[in-house]
Amino acid sequence: MNPISHNGLVLTIFALICTGLVAGTFVLTAEDIAEAELNNKFKVLNQVIPETLHDNNLAQHCFTVEDEHLLGTATPHHAYLATINGAPTAVAIETTAPNGYTGRIELIVGIDTEGEVLGVRVLQHKETPGLGDKIERRKSDWIDSFIGKTVADRKDPNWAVRKDGGQFDQFTGATITPRAVVAAVQKTVLFYQANSAQLLTRQPDCEG
Repeated sequence: MNPISHNGLVLTIFALICTGLVAGTFVLTAEDIAEAELNNKFKVLNQVIPETLHDNNLAQHCFTVEDEHLLGTATPHHAYLATINGAPTAVAIETTAPNGYTGRIELIVGIDTEGEVLGVRVLQHKETPGLGDKIERRKSDWIDSFIGKTVADRKDPNWAVRKDGGQFDQFTGATITPRAVVAAVQKTVLFYQANSAQLLTRQPDCEG
């Protein structure tokens, strides 16, 4: 075997070994990753809908919703129905703030049957560390300011940051981020108000 062929064979074997190791690692860790994601989903859902308001498995009662204007994008979002003894008590709706400072902000909003916000959490964002990332619960309690709030209508003046005459604090040096989140949560509540009858009777049609 000439040197070129020998080197080619060595590289091929090395590539096959590396591919096998990567594939093996993926198989071994896939179950752990899936379990971690499921546990995180349980945690987030129980943060936006208190455990006292449901006796069902929220993650298992998942269905898709769509509304490009009120939910921020044409891409379908997931929603989760909470029930007690089969009776609906609340719904958690994933939504998008399309106009964050550095891009989209993915959120989930818990709303009870009366249209009152139970909780909001950020699922994903790329906002500026130290400024816009204060929307994260682990960075500040600002996101809890939505709890107990309701929306009168599309022009409700309270649903704005204080700089714009509303009731929500803005961040020093970062007004765009909280402004985007406030608008997204308001629109999500409006989406619930417009579709509550259907949302509270929806059957599961997706895996959360």
